[in-house]
Amino acid sequence: MKYKLYKLILYVFTLGAIFLVYTLLGFVLYKGLASISLELIFQDTDVVDALLLKQRVFDGIFPAIVGTLMLIILSLAFSFIFGFASGIYLSVYANKKAKEYINFCFELLSSVPSILIGLFFLLLSIYLHEEFLTNFLPSLFLSSLALALLVMPYIVKNTQYALDSIPKHIKLLSLKLGLSKTKNLFLVLIPYCSKELLSGVFLALGRACEDTAVIMLTGAVASVGIASSIFSKYEALPFYIYYISTNYADETELNQAFSAALILLIISLVLFLLTKLIQKGVKRKDGYY
Repeated sequence: MKYKLYKLILYVFTLGAIFLVYTLLGFVLYKGLASISLELIFQDTDVVDALLLKQRVFDGIFPAIVGTLMLIILSLAFSFIFGFASGIYLSVYANKKAKEYINFCFELLSSVPSILIGLFFLLLSIYLHEEFLTNFLPSLFLSSLALALLVMPYIVKNTQYALDSIPKHIKLLSLKLGLSKTKNLFLVLIPYCSKELLSGVFLALGRACEDTAVIMLTGAVASVGIASSIFSKYEALPFYIYYISTNYADETELNQAFSAALILLIISLVLFLLTKLIQKGVKRKDGYY
């Protein structure tokens, strides 16, 4: 009887969680579809000219879409390079004491509020600007570094877990056949858990897409057009949504924020599907099913 009651409680809570998720998505769809249009994205600018970057868009959200994609790509590149290397070191090369200390540091980093990371990089840019680099200001590059630091713990822990979960006989087989530890890592272990490694990238991707506190302090602005370089200020969808939803003059502007939120969800979905396709392709190529 108790087992059935526990099962019923779990079932109800699971359905409740699913209901909340679909309610939220449905609400965003309902409010967002009402205002989404090419005019919202490009305003009066010719669509082809805007896509080919022949003409700048200032009133539409096209620069925010481009800025968001650039921000995601740069932050994932930075976080993957350092996070992947750190995860490999922790799983393969670190001794027990070093592993405990470094894991504690990354766990501490993952618990730091994003607003503090944004504030740290803002103060860092001010210090560098005043003391060393007069042209170093809040920019797309600075935001990417801040977001990379924010999402790095996800990639580190996922990489470490993926490598640690490989069966022991798989780890030892190629070593007994004469491969070095480094060749064993890159020729056997990483291909074996490539799907799990890529799933960590998606976790970081989701966090990089939605964070506003970091970018509002490190370079994102309401209207500047497409960034001319990674050292320029830029527009981003999360900041646009925040700015419009806190400064809207009428319901039409608020609905535009919902439309931007819907576009951000679509971007996240497309990137998620691309990640899944890459996962499947990597598995087929490596021959691990």
